[in-house]
Amino acid sequence: MIDPEFLRMLVCPSSRQPLREATAAELEAVNRAIAAGGVRNRGGTTVTAPLSAGLVPAGGGTVYPIQDGIPILLSAEAVPLPGGAGPGPAKGT
Repeated sequence: MIDPEFLRMLVCPSSRQPLREATAAELEAVNRAIAAGGVRNRGGTTVTAPLSAGLVPAGGGTVYPIQDGIPILLSAEAVPLPGGAGPGPAKGT
């Protein structure tokens, strides 16, 4: 869990929208897609490791991974949420 004060300072690097912590359901959905294969982040790299935590912009569509407690707020690292409207290739798109 990210400190709420710190979270209020963070914004999406692409849209500048506020970020919120990904829900358990969002993480479960993206991890199912990762396990099925073919999920790519915005940078085009295949995502193979499941996400244990992440941040989602107010508009939804993508999740920015949190690794070892550190938010990875690089646009290229954003992973599309299954069924989301966010940019980035995913299996079948």
